[in-house]
Formats: sequence, structure tokens, C-alpha cells
Amino acid sequence: MAIQRLLASSLVAATPRWLPVAADSFLRRRHRPRCSPLPALLFNRRSWSKPRKVSRSISMVSRKMNKQGDLCNEGMLPHILWWKEKMERCRKPSSMQLTQRLVYSNILGLDPTLRNGSLKDGSLNTEMLQFKSKFPREVLLCRVGDFYEAVGFDACILVEHAGLNPFGGLRSDSIPKAGCPVMCIVEEIQGPTQARARKGRFISGHAHPGSPYVFGLAEVDHDVEFPDPMPVVGISRSAKGYCLISVLETMKTYSAEEGLTEEAVVTKLRICRYHHLYLHSSLRNNSSGTSRWGEFGEGGLLWGECSGKSFEWFDGNPIEELLCKTIFRNVTVSLEGRPQPLYLGTATQIGVIPTEGIPSLLKIVLPPNFGGLPSLYIRDLLLNPPSFDVASSVQEACRLMGSITCSIPEFTCIPAAKLVKLLESKEVNHIEFCRIKNVLDEVLFMGSNAELSAILNKLLDPAAIVTGFKVEADILVNECSFISQRIAEVISLGGESDQAITSSEYIPKEFFNDMESSWKGRVKRVHAEEEFSNVDIAAEALSTAVIEDFLPIISRVKSVMSSNGSSKGEICYAKEHESVWFKGRRFTPNVWANTPGELQIKQLKPAIDSKGRKVGEEWFTTIKVENALTRYHEACDNAKRKVLELLRGLSSELQDKINVLVFCSTMLIITKALFGHVSEGRRRGWVLPTISPLCKDNVREEISSEMELSGTFPYWLDANQGNAILNDVHMHSLFILTGPNGGGKSSMLRSVCAAALLGICGLMVPAASAVIPHFDSIMLHMKAYDSPADGKSSFQIEMSEIRSLVCQATARSLVLIDEICRGTETAKGTCIAGSIIERLDNVGCIGIISTHLHGIFDLPLSLHNTDFKAMGTEIIDGCIQPTWKLMDGICRESLAFQTARKEGMPDLIIRRAEELYLAMSTNSKQTSSAVHHEISIANSTVNSLVEKPNYLRNGLELQSGSFGLLRKEIESVVTTICKKKLLDLYHKRSISELIEVVCVAVGAREQPPPSTVGRSSIYVIIRRDSKLYIGQTDDLVGRLSAHRSKEGMQDATILYILVPGKSIACQLETLLINQLPLKGFKLMNKADGKHRNFDSLGDIALLRE
Repeated sequence: MAIQRLLASSLVAATPRWLPVAADSFLRRRHRPRCSPLPALLFNRRSWSKPRKVSRSISMVSRKMNKQGDLCNEGMLPHILWWKEKMERCRKPSSMQLTQRLVYSNILGLDPTLRNGSLKDGSLNTEMLQFKSKFPREVLLCRVGDFYEAVGFDACILVEHAGLNPFGGLRSDSIPKAGCPVMCIVEEIQGPTQARARKGRFISGHAHPGSPYVFGLAEVDHDVEFPDPMPVVGISRSAKGYCLISVLETMKTYSAEEGLTEEAVVTKLRICRYHHLYLHSSLRNNSSGTSRWGEFGEGGLLWGECSGKSFEWFDGNPIEELLCKTIFRNVTVSLEGRPQPLYLGTATQIGVIPTEGIPSLLKIVLPPNFGGLPSLYIRDLLLNPPSFDVASSVQEACRLMGSITCSIPEFTCIPAAKLVKLLESKEVNHIEFCRIKNVLDEVLFMGSNAELSAILNKLLDPAAIVTGFKVEADILVNECSFISQRIAEVISLGGESDQAITSSEYIPKEFFNDMESSWKGRVKRVHAEEEFSNVDIAAEALSTAVIEDFLPIISRVKSVMSSNGSSKGEICYAKEHESVWFKGRRFTPNVWANTPGELQIKQLKPAIDSKGRKVGEEWFTTIKVENALTRYHEACDNAKRKVLELLRGLSSELQDKINVLVFCSTMLIITKALFGHVSEGRRRGWVLPTISPLCKDNVREEISSEMELSGTFPYWLDANQGNAILNDVHMHSLFILTGPNGGGKSSMLRSVCAAALLGICGLMVPAASAVIPHFDSIMLHMKAYDSPADGKSSFQIEMSEIRSLVCQATARSLVLIDEICRGTETAKGTCIAGSIIERLDNVGCIGIISTHLHGIFDLPLSLHNTDFKAMGTEIIDGCIQPTWKLMDGICRESLAFQTARKEGMPDLIIRRAEELYLAMSTNSKQTSSAVHHEISIANSTVNSLVEKPNYLRNGLELQSGSFGLLRKEIESVVTTICKKKLLDLYHKRSISELIEVVCVAVGAREQPPPSTVGRSSIYVIIRRDSKLYIGQTDDLVGRLSAHRSKEGMQDATILYILVPGKSIACQLETLLINQLPLKGFKLMNKADGKHRNFDSLGDIALLRE
């Protein structure tokens, strides 16, 4: 598998011009030219205007046409020239030597005059040539024994880019060949296994980075690693804006997002792992048709993103050109009513896209142990904010998640592409079927629970947006019930006594385990009763044969001493030959006397392997044992074939249910992501904001123009730990923000941007309370850096990015610009900044523009929708220090000298700078100092959102049998003890109010709800051996996870009760440890019963009264 991953990653990363996908099998070009399809940009016309070797080879092969057939028809010539260009780019010495042995007369590049290069009819090379002609621009590998081999062009590519060595070294008399044992291949041909024997050859799979190879996975006994599919991406441009087309072959889907900005396209390219990129010819010119693509201005950002990567140009209708004859389902989500996708600068500056030195918002909105598919969903949600209706559904689901009291499922996450690929290929193994059933059962569990069903209904719309199809709740539940029941009818779910591996006293157990473990325990025996019975009969016959033919010899060996030395003999398992043989030496008697065992010794014969060769001097067998082994192997093979037939039959049956399965899997991924977000948000003290639509019936509402963040703080700080400065931000206009270096201006912009983005996505925000309009776009520009590769200075890049912000901004936008026009000289930069501010003011958007260009306040600007804000300062011990609080007014103090001194700048330089500043200030016109107008806040209150949920009983039904009765008994006893203790504490006034005691159960493969986060609780773990563990914690989710990671605790059930404070929890824990043994229960932990701060004897007496 290591080679597989290496090859896949190497080919994608290291072959900028090699197309490792079916460019002409599922991506097609209409009106294909008869000459090379490559545009002038991608090949050197001079280099191939003299194709001497091509002309010579084609001429030579034309003379041999009568002998070897038509090897190079006219349609293959463009592809041969395409491969010639790739071969000319080879740089490794080994691959360059291989290319010298190529001829460009056929699509394989084989020279028939070289060793192993024959192209005669019936040869393997001829059949490979036929397959290659169907996929002329792909690497073709042939299965030969245990190796995959490539020849000609394909071998050179593998040596150059995949790090493989040529077969047979670099000998000049043989065609280029390369390969490896295990790898991610494009096509597999099952070829001959012996010299003159031939098997039927077929294409077993079409694999590339967008569609992994899965042939034979139904036979494996482990979960299948499945990489995320990589789409083919095409980009075009029209009057509406940019269009990004994404084609997923695995999912048979495509999306065409129109009306995108250039920045949005660059952002999507930056986060998308595509395996080939197509650029439409409409990108060559700008909107006026006068500028070449790649010059400064419009298109420059996209040019910088694409110029160093592999791409091809195409013409015609973009969607029709990229889609093949296969029917693809359109899953495009319309941008109408949705905010614009996040710009690259915005996404990187708040850590939605990982950026060095920037706190990752994506890692903070989820718990530390959350990754994979839930994290990808949150990332895509933030990068592509949903419509107001979907955001409202997400927010309402989060609100319900924060208040439920029942246990929640584990939420099994299966990639949708994995489901589709395995089901369509009929390669789902029994483990994957069990995981699919877990998905269905968890959806059914949510649908049957009153609290969770409300969440399920709220998440139907978000799941429909992701999957591209809508499913009603009742239909979803019915379909899940049917599919789950069908899987349960066929698949063995464990614990079945009739699936045990055969065992024999005299045959090594490893033999039967190796022979039967690959098919037993996968399907229910009732569906293959005949085959299973035949295996049992054959195993019994084998055991009888071994006992009759080998056991007497072993008994004789143990009782007779040979004059030649110690005799040895035993029944052994020859693993490499899958046989049970007698292994011994010096066991033949010197004198035959018809003693026990002699007859069996005479029947022995040397053991031979599958090729008829003698295995060794010590291995022996008999005809009876060999016949029994043959019958047993045949029975096992028939049983295995029957099991695979049932598995593939079930896969075929469920192909009609792929849409439902994809929808269920996607919805569980969304549910798990939001549950994790709510748990982490509650832990950090975040809240759900009030989101308001910006427009209704095309009439703008008054409330939509204001955003209020009360008690907001930077998203990367934890307010519960007291290390964050809280600010109140009431935005109804554009802010011009000033303040000293290190005063928090950039942090304020990032905080506001993150809060707004989280809010319009329906997620929790870092604030005490918030009202956030559903913006049509959120745009953040931070400090820019130069790009020497693109020939652009930092100011050029800044102007390019701000141009996009200004041109796209509307009255419904949030615009945030940090230190505007910092990259050029002060005077002209101030004027440009003033003009930009004036333009945004006229647009009517809200936002923040921070600056150190104080000359802006002296410009004759026409502003009607702009306020002046500053980051506050205070004087401490004669030094000005920032307070990091937002205030009204203008701050002209930059604290530049103080900041430079703090960062280690030599005092000599600082003192000289102060002298120069004083001289400059004296010679210039004196300006009035900035006045800070602080707003005094009287009678301030902290809005604590302490939820007091109405606790309800868990909706799960009790398990049947004695364990369910035991759990019910424990729940009753624990509740009674806790009620009496809390009542006593209330009478003693140790607690302020009497709370309701509710004991909640969390079963196997379930988790506590988010309402337990940050709450003290006592818990009782009930093991399967009926032993109890009593504990208390403030982190129930984490503690339960730690317990279940231990041996024997994976399926344990937990009962918990939320209590007011850790001290009460400790007292109840000690009381339960002392009391439950008196009720007849067995405990695992008794040490905590000796709590020194708790009078256990007094409480025992109290409870006995």
C-alpha cells in the first residue's frame, strides 16, 4: 500500500503535463481537429515541425503494413505526438535512455525489432495495443503473475515520475518495461500466468486520482481505505462572471457555479485537490476583449494561481465540452439568495484555510478530536455560506442540540464517494455493510426519539444542499428501515454460533483459521447452508484421514528409539502450500516386523507442491490425506464463491438505494459536525446569534443594516479562562478605525469577520449576544505581500485585492480593510484611501477600515455613512499603554517608538528617531491632538445564558433480558440515594435550591448530549459482568471516552445525573460507593469511598432511617 500511495501522489504532483485520467473516455472534445489537440501554448512548434523519427517510423511501419496490420491509423497520430511531447520532458538519466528505444509509429511506442517487442497477431503486446487505443492518453498496466507491468511510453512515465526501476535494467536490446507488485493502476488486464496458457482478458477497473481502484475489495476482511475523489475542473468566463465546472466521475455528478468573482474562483482552486484543470479560451481576454490574460488587472489573480500548474485550453460550450456521454447528475447550488463564496484573502486571514501564523477558525469551532468528514463539512460551509433559510435551519438544529438531554449516537461517517464506488463496483465487503447498517440504524434512532427527530427534520434541507436531492423525513425513515432489515437478513452481525471456525484435536488450528476465516462470519449461514455443510463434511473427512494415516506413525515414533538417533514426527501445517502433512525424520524401522504403525509408514509418499516438485526431505503425505485435502479445498472455494456471490448480490440490490444511503451518510456527517460545534461552543462560552434577512420581497428592512456584537472577543481566545478583552461593537455604518501599533485593530477586524461569517452560516459566535444581518458577502483584506514570481509589488497586490472588494461591495456587504494603502508613499496613499472610503460610504455598506494615515481626516471627504472609532489607550506609570477596548474618536498615537524598543531595536536608533521626529514636528504645522471620547457604561450587566433544560427521560428502550432489569434497578437505587442526599443538603442550606434528580442512560455506541458540557455530574458505569464503576466529573464526554478506550469497557452502559457543582458531585460519589455494596451491587472502585471531607457513616445512618 505504501507503493500505491507513493505512486498516486508522485504521479499527481510530479507530472505537470501528464494526464493521469481518461481525458477522452469521460471527458471529450467535440469537433476534434485532425492535427495535434494541444494548443500552441503547450508545445514548441519548432521542436515537432521536424519529427524525423516519427516520419521515419511511420514510413517504416507503412512498408510492414501487410505483415503486421494497421498499427498507426490516422486518428492515433495526434495522441502519438502528445506522448512524444511528454517523452521529451523526461529528465532522469534512466528514463532518457529508455526513450531512445521508443518509436512513434504506434500508441504504445514499441519497436517491433527489439526483444519482447513483437506486435504479431495474438501476442500480448497486440492486445495491449487494442486496449491502449481505447484510452490513448492513460498509463496502461498489465497483470502478469504478481506484478503489474507497463511497456513503451507508459514504462517511461513510471520510471520518470513514480520512482520505479526499469525491468531488465537498461539493456539496449529490449523494449522499455517497468512495473511493481502493488500500485494504484489505471487499467488491469488479467493476462497469462504460464508460458503458453491464456486466459480471458478484461478491463477490471478504471482507476485514477478521481476514481480509486477497488477490484477485489469484497474479499478483504478489513475496512477499506478510500481517498477523497479528485474532480476534473474547468473554468470559463462570461458576462455574468467566472464559471467553475467540477466533474466527479465517482459520484457521476457535476456542478457549474456561475457568477463567481475571480477571488472566489482562486479560493476554490486553492482548497480543491483536482487531478486535471481545463481553462476556457474566454479567459484569454478581459471583459473588453483588449487585454491578454495574465497582465495586471482583471484576471491577474487567476493567472498567478494557474500559471505554475498543469492545465489545458478548450473551446466551445464549457459544460458540453467537459461532460461525456455518461449521464451526470447536476448538483449545482444556485448562488441566488446566497452570500458570495469567501475570498481567498478572507479565508486565509481568519484561518478557514490553514495559514501559517493565523489562528485556525476551523480548528477552534470544533473539538480537538474532530477531523475528517465533519471538519470538511464545516470548512465547506464557511467557504460557501448558505442561504438564509438553510442558515436558519442549521442554527435551529444547533439550538436544539444545546438543550437535549437524551444520549446521542456515535454518528458513523462514511464518505459518499466511497459508498457509490463500492456499490456500483459490487465490491462492498461485510465490514462495510455493517457500517452502512450502523448509519441506517442511527438515522432510525434519531427518527424514533422525540428530541432527536426535531433535529433530524431541521437538517433535511442542509443535507439536500450538499447531496443535490431532497428526501422527506417519513420516506427517509421507511427506506432506512427497509435497507437495514435487508442487510440484517443477509450479513452476519456477529455472535452467531454456527459461524465458528472448524477445529480438530490433531490438525493445527492455524490451518482451519487460514482456510475459513476469509469467508466465514460474513453472511448468515442459512443463505449458503449447502456450501457450509460441505465444508463441515470435508473437514471431518480430512480429520479422519489424518487420524488414520498419521496418528499411528506419531504414536510409534514416541514409543520407539531408533539406532540412528532420536526419531521425530508430527502433524504440521505447511502454510505456503495450504496443506496438512506429516513432518518427520528417522522414523522408518530398521527391521519390518508388522508392528503398529508400519503399514501407515509404507503408505507415505513425499509431499509435492502445486507444480509437482518435491517440497523437502521431511514432508510426507498419503493418497487418502491428499484426496481429503483436495475435497476440503474445493468445498472452501465453493463456500467462498457463494459468500462473495451473496455480498455482490446484496450490493447489486442496494444500487437502487444509493441516493438514500448517500443522503443518510451526509446527514450524519452534518449532525456530528454540528454536535461537536455546539459542545465546543458551549465550552468556550459562545452563543447563537439572531440572524436577520437583509431583504424581504426585494424591500430592504431597517433592522438588516445593523450588526450588534455585545461582549465579543477574538475567536482564538477562551473567554471562560478570563484571558480575553470583551468589546461591544454596534455597527450601523462604516467605521474608520485608528489606534496604536499592537492596540488590537487587526484582532478587531478578524474578530468581527469571524463572528459575522459564523453567524450567517447558522453557527455559534464568540460573544455574549449578537444580532447579525445575513450579508451578501463578507470581505476581509489584511496586509499584502509582494509576489516576485508574478512581477507584482505589495502595493500592486493590495490594489488588485481592494479593487475586487470595492467593485463587489453592495449595501448588503460587510467590508473590512486593515491598514489601507500602507504600501506606497504617504500623500498619494492617503488620497487613494480617502477616495476608497468615500466610495464605500456612498455604497452604504457597513464595515471597518483601519489606518495609520491620519491625513485622511484632513481631506475634504463627502461622508454620510461613516463614524470614527479608535482602539483605546491609557497612561500607566507615565507610559502610554493600549487597553484593546473599542471607543469613539480618533487616535493619532501609534506607539511606534515604544513598539520598536519592545522588539529589541537598539536605544541609539530609537533616541535618534525621537530627535528626528521632534525636528520634523517643529518645522511642520502643528495639528490638534486626538481626543478620546470614552463612553461610560453605567450599571453594566453580564448576560449569562444559563440554560435550564426541562430534563426528559431517555427515549431509548431498555435492553431485553437480565441486563435491562439490572440497569433499571441500578437507576432506581441511584436516583433514590441522590434525592435523599440533595434533600438533606437543601434542609441544611448547603445548596440554594432543590433540583430535580434525573438519571439519564447512555448506551453502547452512544454519547452524552452537549448539555453536559461544563456541568458537574456523577456517573455509574455498568459493565457486562454486572460490576459497577462510580465516578464524578466536569467533562462527561471526555471521561466516558477515556473509560471506553480500556479493555472490556467498549460496550459499557453509563447512567449519569447532573448536579450543582463539583463539591456536591464528590459527596454523592462517595455516598454511592459506600451505599451500593450494601444494596448487593459489586463495585470496581472502592477507594473513593474513604473521602476525608465526607461523613459517610452519618449519611449511611441517615439513609437507613
